[in-house]
Amino acid sequence: MELLQDPFMQRALLAAVLVGITAPAVGIHLVQRRQALMGDGIGHVAMTGVGLGFLLSTNPVWVATLVAVAGSVAMELIRAYGRTRGDIALAMLFYGGMAGGVLLMNLSDTGSTAKLTTYLFGSLSTVSDEDVVAICLLAAFVLLVTVGLRRQLFAISQDEEFARVTGLPVRAMNLLVAVTAAVTVTVAMRVVGLLLVSALMVVPVAAAQQITRSFAVTFVVAVAIGVAVTLTGTVATYYQDVPPGATIVLLAIGIFGLLTVLAAPLARRRARSAESAAGAAGAECDVDVPSAGRMTADVATVRSVAEKG
Repeated sequence: MELLQDPFMQRALLAAVLVGITAPAVGIHLVQRRQALMGDGIGHVAMTGVGLGFLLSTNPVWVATLVAVAGSVAMELIRAYGRTRGDIALAMLFYGGMAGGVLLMNLSDTGSTAKLTTYLFGSLSTVSDEDVVAICLLAAFVLLVTVGLRRQLFAISQDEEFARVTGLPVRAMNLLVAVTAAVTVTVAMRVVGLLLVSALMVVPVAAAQQITRSFAVTFVVAVAIGVAVTLTGTVATYYQDVPPGATIVLLAIGIFGLLTVLAAPLARRRARSAESAAGAAGAECDVDVPSAGRMTADVATVRSVAEKG
């Protein structure tokens, strides 16, 4: 294929695959913890790292990673210890990160608002060999954490109190999730941009949840959706002059809508199966009138839960 012969497209496709894998791999834990917008906040903070990278004439990806990690740790500590004014502290952290990025970028000799835009919304044509090396190393760290510690992360995402009782280091694991999310943001910023990376961490997971029931299957389907939309969006960018980040996010939202429509008849089918199973179980034994009433109510409950799920 013609696009595979272009060096910049080879780099872009490799970066797209890594982003498609890592973003949902971390996002599934954020969604389970009801922290779906954490990636958006980290993206704001990482802007300061991008500006600082240009000011220091170093690779913005690595500097943004350090700043994003520091910001994610601060966010987790505010979440854990903050009380009534924790939301205000987070808001100042987010807005300060954005303002700092714009200011530092304009103070640097090599930076400009146009260059900052490529990090905000993604720009495949500017992905360099150095960026690819950084993305590969950071993606390896993310996969090492999300796959190697998947059982521990699942336990903490489901019930922190239970995980603490079982002896898991909940606070350390929470900080690790925050750091991994920060690394994922900097991995994805060259493809989808800092302002849209949160969508790629959340939407594929939400789409997968429409048709799956177990955590493991949701993980696999979400990663598959992530890779599919990033590759499709990257190829579309090559043939059409469209922004990669926006294209990828809209494709992910489109898949979410499609799976939502398909999930409705699937839920009804599961409800009918549950009703039939409950009816067969009731027919095999003699029940009094109150028991039959309870059975009917249980069937209705199963149907309601299935349709909502």
